[in-house]
Amino acid sequence: MAYNKELAERIRNSLNKLSNIEVEEKKMFGGLAFMVNGKMCINASGDRLMCRFDPANEEMISQKSGYEPMIMKGRKYKGYCYVNSAGYIHKTDFDFWIQLCLEFNKSAKSSKKNG
Repeated sequence: MAYNKELAERIRNSLNKLSNIEVEEKKMFGGLAFMVNGKMCINASGDRLMCRFDPANEEMISQKSGYEPMIMKGRKYKGYCYVNSAGYIHKTDFDFWIQLCLEFNKSAKSSKKNG
């Protein structure tokens, strides 16, 4: 699935305004992942955001407009969700998701490197 280039640019612009973080972009999960300080933080996945967050906040987050659980191969992934355009069309909502992902990124574990 191709990712929405305008959505990716919104994410990029938002992250580039921040200091003290290192951002790397990688194509993964059929979209464009934004790695913050070496850890997957947020993705542009089609026309949706794919967010990584503290699983302890899932109940609260699931009530937000645009929230969709992340289900791959029949399995729901805790600490990950999709957000459709209804959930990020307004700047304040978009900023909420960016901040949510950045906050968790501080304590998130990085994935194991192969090799």
